[in-house]
Amino acid sequence: MAMHYQGFSVTVFEKVREFQRLGDSLGLGENALRLLRRWGLYEQLIEIGNKSENMQIRRWKDGKVLAQQPLMDMAGYIGHRGDYHTAFLNRVRELGIPIRMGCNVVSYDEDKPSVTLANGETHEADVIIAADGIKSVARELVLGFQDKPKSSGYACFRAYFKGDCLRDEPLCREFVEKECVNIWIGNDVHLVQNTLRDGEEFNWILTHKDSTDIKESWFQPGDMDEVRRIIQDCDPRIAAAVTKTKECLDWKICYRDPIPTWVSNSHRIALLGDSCHPHLPTSAQGASQATESGAVLALCLKLAGKHNVPLATRVYEKLRFARVRQSQLNGEDVRDRWHNVLKNVEDGVEIDPEEVKIRNRWLYPFDAEADTLQRWQEVSAVVEKELLSGNITSLFTPGTQQVASTITPDLVPMPTEVIT
Repeated sequence: MAMHYQGFSVTVFEKVREFQRLGDSLGLGENALRLLRRWGLYEQLIEIGNKSENMQIRRWKDGKVLAQQPLMDMAGYIGHRGDYHTAFLNRVRELGIPIRMGCNVVSYDEDKPSVTLANGETHEADVIIAADGIKSVARELVLGFQDKPKSSGYACFRAYFKGDCLRDEPLCREFVEKECVNIWIGNDVHLVQNTLRDGEEFNWILTHKDSTDIKESWFQPGDMDEVRRIIQDCDPRIAAAVTKTKECLDWKICYRDPIPTWVSNSHRIALLGDSCHPHLPTSAQGASQATESGAVLALCLKLAGKHNVPLATRVYEKLRFARVRQSQLNGEDVRDRWHNVLKNVEDGVEIDPEEVKIRNRWLYPFDAEADTLQRWQEVSAVVEKELLSGNITSLFTPGTQQVASTITPDLVPMPTEVIT
C-alpha cells in the first residue's frame, strides 16, 4: 500500500496458497495507524482491536494490581492477527495490487534484479523488497553469509479460543464479561491475557524460561502439562482459565543480532520487517515498525526517482536503523524488568508502578513520512558521497551494541501536507 500511494506499480509474491486465520494477538500502535489511515485503512482496524481503555499489570501469585496504564501504551489496538491480515488484504485488493498466491521465492539475482520462484519462473523489477520474515532467504544474500537465529532463552505457550467455556467458571468469569487486557509478572515468567469481541474470544500468552532446540514455528504443539506446572503458583483466577484450555502452541522466541546492512551489494534488494528488524513480543511494536519501514522505503524511492534506486535504499536503512534498534531494546527492557522486579521482594513491600510499566509512549507521536521529508536532504547527501566513494558505512558493528550511523531521528509531529 505504501508503494502504491507513492505511485509505483507493485506485484506481491506470497508463498502460501491461501491465507487462514492463524496465530493470536497482534498490536498496531498510533505510529502505524497514522500511516495506515492515509492509505485508506483505519476504521476497519479500530473495529478489530481491543476496546478496553486500560490494562492491568499484576503480581504473579495473587493478581494484585501493581500498575495500571492506558492500553494504547502497550501495543495500541490489539486484535487477532488473522483479522488484521484480512483487513490488509481486502484493502490491497481494493487498490488493484496483484497478489500472486502459492509463489515461493527460492532465489534472488541482485544484479538484474529478479526473483526466481519454485516453479522456475523468473520475474524482474526495478527494486525488490524482501519482507519474508525471520527465516528470510533474502537476508543471507544481503549479508553474504549464513545467519542462523539464536535462542533468546525464552519460549511462549500461546492459546486462543472461544470465551464461552469460561463463563461457567466463577474464578475466571470476570475475564470474559468484557474486553480486557491483564498481565501477570513473576520471577522469570509473565502471562498476558487478552479478551476480544465482548468476551467471545480469549487469548493467553505465557512467556517462560526455555533452553530447548530452536524451532521457529507457530505450529509446534504445546505441552499443557508443562503449562499447568508453570502456572501452579499463579493467581488462581487466571490459572483457572489456563487450566481449562484444551490445547496451545509452543513458540520458541528466537533472537537475531542487528545486521550491518539491510540492502544488497547492488543496492536493489532491500529487507523489510522481520527479515531485518525482528522484535520480541514484549516490544509490542513489530508490526508497527514494519509499517513505518514500508512508508519510509516507499517515500525514499519516490524522492530519489526511478533511476536512483541505490540512493533510495541506502537512505532508507540509515533513516530507520537507530529508531528500530531502540524499539527492539524496549522489548528486552520490559521483559527483564517484569521478570526481575519481584525477586527478593518481601510480602507487603510496595513496588513503584513505574518500575513495571511499558515504556512505549515515546514511539507514538513519530510520523515516519514527515521524518523522511525533513531529513531527506541531510541523509541523502551523506549517502551520495558514500555511493560515489564505494564505501558504505555499516549500520551496526557486530559483537558490540554500537550503532555505526550517527544519523539519528528526532520526534517529528504530523505534517500539514503529506505526499499521498
